[in-house]
Amino acid sequence: MQQTRRENRDERSLGELFSDLARDLGTLVRQELALARTELTDKAAEVGKNVGLLAAGGLVAYAGFLALVAGVIIGLGQLGVEWWISAMVVGVVVAGVGYLLVRRGLDALGRTNLKPERTIETVRDDMHMMKEQTP
Repeated sequence: MQQTRRENRDERSLGELFSDLARDLGTLVRQELALARTELTDKAAEVGKNVGLLAAGGLVAYAGFLALVAGVIIGLGQLGVEWWISAMVVGVVVAGVGYLLVRRGLDALGRTNLKPERTIETVRDDMHMMKEQTP
């Protein structure tokens, strides 16, 4: 039974072989595209999280800037009243926290690898397999 299948398979015409190859290649391309889509979606989610850190850091730094500006305005307006010093201290602290958040987000984005590594590897494997099967 198994030998009959092999004989039938070996007796396929060149057109049938090319038809099978085209169908298999189409399936392979669709699978590779699905893998690439999945992998890129995962990478985009990671980048989105890091962009969120950047945005949060930017907002906190902006709040710090506003506090510094308020401190300068109050200081100039009151010349010597103590509460402007507190506005300056709060502004420096908030700006420092904002800087740390922005720095962390930038560092994380710099470490993010956006290449679809699994897809590239499977395409290489597929190419290698096709070369081995081609006479």
